[in-house]
This record gives sequence, C-alpha cells and structure tokens, in this order.
Amino acid sequence: MPVTSAALLLHHGRGADAHVLIAHMGGPFWARKDERAWSIPKGVVEPGEDVEAAARREFAEELGVPAPDLPVRDLGPFRYTSGKVVHVLAVEVPAALVGSPDDPASPDLTTRPGTSTAQVEWPPRSGRRIDVPEVDRAVWFALPRARPLLVLGQQPVLDALVAATTP
Repeated sequence: MPVTSAALLLHHGRGADAHVLIAHMGGPFWARKDERAWSIPKGVVEPGEDVEAAARREFAEELGVPAPDLPVRDLGPFRYTSGKVVHVLAVEVPAALVGSPDDPASPDLTTRPGTSTAQVEWPPRSGRRIDVPEVDRAVWFALPRARPLLVLGQQPVLDALVAATTP
C-alpha cells in the first residue's frame, strides 16, 4: 500500500494571481539546490489520523508555528511517480498576514524553536548520520516562480489551486 502524506498549502490571492507558501528542503543534499528542491509542508498520515489533523500537525512540526486556524479547501490526492500519495488541503490567508509577526514564512527555520529534524547519512554511504532540519526556510512565491521550485510531483497542485479558486 502506498505511503500517504497530508499537506497544507497556504495561499493568498486567488486564481493565477495567488501566492503560495512553500518550504525549501533542509540538509546538505539540498543546500545548493533551488529548482525542484521546495515542497509544500507535509508529512505522513498516521494510522487512524484525519487528513486535516495530519496536515496541520506536519505544518507545525516543519515550520515551528501552528497553521492559521482558517477553513481548508480540499484539493485532493496527488500521486507521485514513486507511488506515494500526497493529499493537499489549501488554506486561504489574508494578504495582511505576509510580513506580519504571525507570518509562518522565515528566511532561516534552522533557528526557529520547534522545527523538526531528520537523520540522514552524510556524506552518502559513509555510515555517518547527522541531524538536519526537515526544511530550512519558507517563502511566499507567486505561482509562476513557485512552479519550477516545487518537486515535480507537487507541481500539479498549483493547477488544482488555480482551478479551485478561480471565480
């Protein structure tokens, strides 16, 4: 059975004019990469866990702050070529959130208390394991800029967001 993850995509604006909050993957492998090195905050849905609860938990774990307590819009499940499924929920936030003290974006999540880490082998095949942040920064991007940054399996989410928010 494929692994299912839940993701929470914050956005402000609608349709093609939307901006989205995405996170750069942490650790030495991703340090010098930009294109296809960003992701929607997400994580594994635990057995018996509600998708929205999992998405909100993972958002808080990865970004170190709780997701805004606003209604979600279900964008549906998206299957990666690996078979992994990511169920994405969108949350529309007011544009005034951007740059405010409550903005979850951060140019450096490695110093924000409460962010989660993962253990990776580095350098590869060395047997040495190090702790790295799951994500190292989170930034608001307009859709045309976000698309090439997102991992390939998440790029269709942007089309779903446009379709769901276009009047």
